[in-house]
Amino acid sequence: MTTFIFDVLRDLQENHRNLSELTFVLPSKRAGLFLKHQLHKVCQQTIFAPEIISIEEFVEELSGLKTVSNTELLFEFYNTYLQLSKKEEADSFEVFTKWAQILLQDFNEIDRYHIPQKKIFDYLIDIKEIEHHHWSLEENQTEFIKNYLAFWNKLHSYYNHFSEALKAKSIGYQGLLYREAADSITNYIENNSDKQHVFLGFNALNTCEETIIQALLKHNLADIYWDIDAKFFNNTYHDASLFTRQHKKNWTYFKENDFKWITNNYTIEKNISTFAIPKNIGQAKYIGSLLKQLQQDNPDLENTAVVLGDEDLLIPVLNSIPDGINALNITMGFPLKSIPLAWLFESLFYLHKASSITFYYKDVINIISHQFIRPLFYINETDYASKLIETIDANNIIYLTTSRLKEIATESKTIIDLLFSNWDESIETALKNCSELIIQIKNHLDQDKDANLLSLEYLYRFNELFNELDNLNSKYKHINDVSTLFGIYKELLSSETLDFQGEPLKGLQVMGMLESRVLDFETVIISSVNEGVLPSGKSNNSFIPFDLKIENKLPTYKEKDAVYTYHFYRLLQRAKNVYILYNTEADVLTGGEKSRFITQLELEGIHNINHQILTPKVPVIKPSEQTVEKTEQLIKDIKAVAEKGFSPSSLTSYIRNPIDFYYQKILKIKEHDDVEETVAANTLGTVVHNTLEDFYKPLEGSFISAEIIKNLKNKIDERVTFHFKNEYKEGDITKGKNLIIYEIAKRFVSNFLDFEIKDLKAGNEIKIVAIEADNKVEITDIPELNFPVKLVGKVDRVDEYNGVIRIIDYKTGRVDQNQVEIINWEDLTSDYKKYSKSFQVLTYAYMMHLTNEIKLPVEAGIISFKNLSAGVLKFAKKDKPGYGAKKDVLITNETLYNFKNELKNLILEICNPNIPFTEKDV
Repeated sequence: MTTFIFDVLRDLQENHRNLSELTFVLPSKRAGLFLKHQLHKVCQQTIFAPEIISIEEFVEELSGLKTVSNTELLFEFYNTYLQLSKKEEADSFEVFTKWAQILLQDFNEIDRYHIPQKKIFDYLIDIKEIEHHHWSLEENQTEFIKNYLAFWNKLHSYYNHFSEALKAKSIGYQGLLYREAADSITNYIENNSDKQHVFLGFNALNTCEETIIQALLKHNLADIYWDIDAKFFNNTYHDASLFTRQHKKNWTYFKENDFKWITNNYTIEKNISTFAIPKNIGQAKYIGSLLKQLQQDNPDLENTAVVLGDEDLLIPVLNSIPDGINALNITMGFPLKSIPLAWLFESLFYLHKASSITFYYKDVINIISHQFIRPLFYINETDYASKLIETIDANNIIYLTTSRLKEIATESKTIIDLLFSNWDESIETALKNCSELIIQIKNHLDQDKDANLLSLEYLYRFNELFNELDNLNSKYKHINDVSTLFGIYKELLSSETLDFQGEPLKGLQVMGMLESRVLDFETVIISSVNEGVLPSGKSNNSFIPFDLKIENKLPTYKEKDAVYTYHFYRLLQRAKNVYILYNTEADVLTGGEKSRFITQLELEGIHNINHQILTPKVPVIKPSEQTVEKTEQLIKDIKAVAEKGFSPSSLTSYIRNPIDFYYQKILKIKEHDDVEETVAANTLGTVVHNTLEDFYKPLEGSFISAEIIKNLKNKIDERVTFHFKNEYKEGDITKGKNLIIYEIAKRFVSNFLDFEIKDLKAGNEIKIVAIEADNKVEITDIPELNFPVKLVGKVDRVDEYNGVIRIIDYKTGRVDQNQVEIINWEDLTSDYKKYSKSFQVLTYAYMMHLTNEIKLPVEAGIISFKNLSAGVLKFAKKDKPGYGAKKDVLITNETLYNFKNELKNLILEICNPNIPFTEKDV
């Protein structure tokens, strides 16, 4: 396969040009590397390498200025802005950066296209004046409109002052370099009258580039080689040749000299396939599959390029590259914003943006749990990060201060200070904290350098980034708060990358569309060929209106689309195998619609295009119930639980889902107690239970009166508050939902006491028998088991109501009467939702009967604080379903006999080695 670079070198050689004495100027440095590699193919003898430079380097040389970063330009521009603005009216640096970015882009375009500055700014002011008269009904201008128009009037002043200030420092933005270079070309020609230049691979040229190249051509100091196919060039509607047609038509040089070259490579037979694939990740995975197929005929994937239309696909594509590729080159850097350290510093800036002495617990936990921070909390064999997290969870701490953090992690004061202290004291302190944090992380990683090489590389790049931030802050003094620092940090971060080390001339090449300029590959895979990506479509990030751009021959979205059209088709010109992928799903604002480039390929009818619609293979995974077979060890564990005692809640847990019982009672796995930002239902229940225990425990064994209960009402506030502090720890109950729940707890207790007073005033006698009575009893009549089985449980309340013993369980949730009634005994152990409440109260009654603490018959039931008007919801055995069925509310020997049989069957099932724990669909 021939390449454009090789064809150029061969043409120069055939025309007996001395390659060593030429200066090659190319669109990119990368193209220069390939050109240098091709030299040996045309040279018959050893020669000195020619000078090979990019157009940006050439322009720097001509202009005598150095390009500086976009971030530094913002700082320099802010100097200009402050000098030309009244102090009291000037925007803060943070606000300034929002509009200055756009204005800098406009300055850049105006200079690159060598537009007379005053002309375009005056035109712009006139447009704004006319707009004002159209949309303002006020004859006299308001203060807002005056300020608005004053801004446009100042643009020319901003430009003049800014460009002069930059030139005085011998620096500039790209456009200023181009304008200065174009203005200096005459001097350059006079001083380099025998220096020969070769320009190759260019397409869209700005006015300054055209001026420079045409001047050199006019003085016979240059040759220029274009790379355009006849199929595009001869089609006046084809955007791939939009610029080359203009150059051939408008440049006087081509009236007398040949136009090199219009080639005929595109019409040569090619294998072109398009793949419609859902989602970006789908494309990345399929690129991996394609490369694996291509490896069968080309193991090292020589002369193969993966061109990413959307450069965000880089990481997924790299993760999809198959094994066995010995040589790989990635022209794009790994974006620093994708590195875990970026997230760490973003979290820190976010935390300190709002100047506050307290920090939200989730933000604190996120930071101390970070992979680079957590090891710094491991001191003297103590994991203080875990200690902090556990203390926050256990004490329900929602907001923390630095002093509280130091109090918990006593030996981690240094790292706590770096992360959480004094960031708002000054920008210098914030930056110093970041730099010191990087050193602390480095000291830890240095303990095992070989295992942490990549992490140390990340750290080095972030150290450079913060050094740059520090330099900018020291030099310009425009950063006044952490929020502004955060904005500049993100601006720098967005353009910083970590460069890959690879084989630049061998094997598989992974690149963006712009890196493919001048290069040719036999096999090309292009991803994200969607409208809005390739080409990028309409965007107007400019203060200059569309019609004004047309008037001054500035590029619009049409020209930008034509640039990408050229790059796309140039990749196809000499390729033999082309694989085009596009996303069928709409992702955010792009995707879903295939690019016009694909439609154009189809309509041309030159190549047979193989279309495929791909979908990922989704395996059908049949849901299967989890089962745990009962091994000898598991049986031993069950016996240990049985001997310790089954509680009513553990037995109902088994009824609901045996797997839950296995996790909680056998494996002893407890649910993690998260911080309760809002009081949880079980916390509310505990507070109400404990308050009522405080009130009624001293009354055990005595009859109660309305007067006694009325006196208890005075203690509600104090006891509820005490128990909230005891259960909710350092959580805040003074505002929001928690205050409402706190008031609800007091209302529940107050309503219950009112209910009790009303009952007593109605003439009913109530004697408190036991409060929170602990029960532990062994079941002796299960001969099938050769080991002891016990029941344990705590009964909320046992009283004597008009001579009848009642066993009562409190529920803060809503319970209705039908939930404590049964028809068939076997339902007790099969339907958790309906009968778990009945099962619990019957278990309490059965335990107390076995210990002879009660004499039958008795009643058992539930008091629901959300259904208090219903009174005690008594357990009842019904003869048949439906309204009006006979109910038996007394628990007799017969009742407990029937219950005991169901209980026995349940325990036998739990202990049966042949019945596994099987998950239920709950």
